[in-house]
Amino acid sequence: MSDKLICEVFKSSRKDEMYLYVDKRQGFADVPEQLLETFGKPVPVFTMLLTADKKLSRVNAADVVEGIKGKGFYLQMPPPKEAYLLDVHRAHVASRSDTRSDAE
Repeated sequence: MSDKLICEVFKSSRKDEMYLYVDKRQGFADVPEQLLETFGKPVPVFTMLLTADKKLSRVNAADVVEGIKGKGFYLQMPPPKEAYLLDVHRAHVASRSDTRSDAE
């Protein structure tokens, strides 16, 4: 198999920040029906030329390529809510301490 593949990315219509990556040539042929039922209607996001060294925002491209080549798809799960809430809390604390510094 080639080191490059044309990948289609879809977002879930049921779950925020859940994405499904598939080889454009294969489409959903290898995606289990049960996963598609849980995922909901796939909403197209974009198509890209994917290589193992490509920079992606939340996932490792090599893992995506390996998943697509091995299973026919890669499922990107939403980030854990706790991590998101912790980031929000840290930003809030940081903004409060910046405000205090300015007042002094």
